[in-house]
Amino acid sequence: MAMKSNEFGLEEFAGSHGKKPNQKLKPYLVQQYLLKNTDEDHLVDAADIIAFLEYCGITAERRSIYRDIEDINKVMWLMENKADDEDGVDISAAEKAITADKYDSEKIIVYDRSKKGFYVRQRHYDSRDIRLLAECVYSAKFLSQGQADRLADMVCEFVSKYQAEKIRHDAFLTDRVKTSNQAVLNNISTINDAMSRRLDGEPHEPEKISFHYLKYSINDVGQQVERRRGRKYIVSPYKLLINDGNYYLLAFDDEKKDMRTYRVDRMKDVRFTGEPREGKEAFAAIDLKTYTKRVFSMFGGKQERVVIRFINPLLDAVVDRFGNDKSSVWYETLDDTHFTVTTQVEISDQFFGWVLGFGKKAKILEPPAVVDQFAAYLDKVREMYGSR
Repeated sequence: MAMKSNEFGLEEFAGSHGKKPNQKLKPYLVQQYLLKNTDEDHLVDAADIIAFLEYCGITAERRSIYRDIEDINKVMWLMENKADDEDGVDISAAEKAITADKYDSEKIIVYDRSKKGFYVRQRHYDSRDIRLLAECVYSAKFLSQGQADRLADMVCEFVSKYQAEKIRHDAFLTDRVKTSNQAVLNNISTINDAMSRRLDGEPHEPEKISFHYLKYSINDVGQQVERRRGRKYIVSPYKLLINDGNYYLLAFDDEKKDMRTYRVDRMKDVRFTGEPREGKEAFAAIDLKTYTKRVFSMFGGKQERVVIRFINPLLDAVVDRFGNDKSSVWYETLDDTHFTVTTQVEISDQFFGWVLGFGKKAKILEPPAVVDQFAAYLDKVREMYGSR
């Protein structure tokens, strides 16, 4: 049956206006109307609810509205307090709880005598929870704007339309770079299926996937092109990771014979190959807790244990980068103004660039070979600008 929106903020059965649908729908419609249109700052009275029901083609009396709300509160109380009770559901207990004054604070739908209206006070999710979830959705760079809007709309269904409107408005205030790849969610689904040991209810052996990998071209930065001149990548997928708002696939590269990371939003035409996954030993050798600290934003390179000196005010920035797991990162006070951090990193120009960004506030101390590499890196940068 077709659905259409109305001024009450809900979808209703098209063509039902003026007819007499099953009265059993009434409590459900009352509940949905209250969930959608009320909160602590927006109340409705019995007349508002009756008007909505009449719009849906249902006639109702004021007393029946009160009974519906009482029944809704009973059901919600049972769901919260008795759903997992081994002794079963006790309707009489719900009736006693809802009618007792001391349980008034537990009702999901309450009547405010001072404002003369009903509103939904308790929900499964606080509006602050939904705000956080919506903000996480909008901060995800791997989602397109349309996908982010759709997912935010889904989580906003758990609050009133007024709260949802404010959450969407606040979330839009922050500008974020979003992917233009509309297939990201399909990519994630395909990768998860390829890694799964059960698929469609049947045993499944994890398998390799193939895909085209995209990059930007200076000829048209608005359009990504395929790497390797369109030749497919074939990898054995092992783990999906999220870092800095991006989704990554950790996979064993068949050609390089090593574990590599790939941006999921840069993958195109992800497909099963039907070939069994390889690289089990290489994946088992990875410590995922330290992997992202060493690799993300540092790119690939030879792994070394380094000691770096920083001025004390940079401690927060360093902990944000390397974490504080005492099994893999060690912090020590050097003097009144400096501390050192000792940890494993991937030695690369990107790592050197990160250290250089702190200027004289940071210095690599050990090992000597890495110190020499950093000095050579500085010389290469200096040569680019010549003598001036």
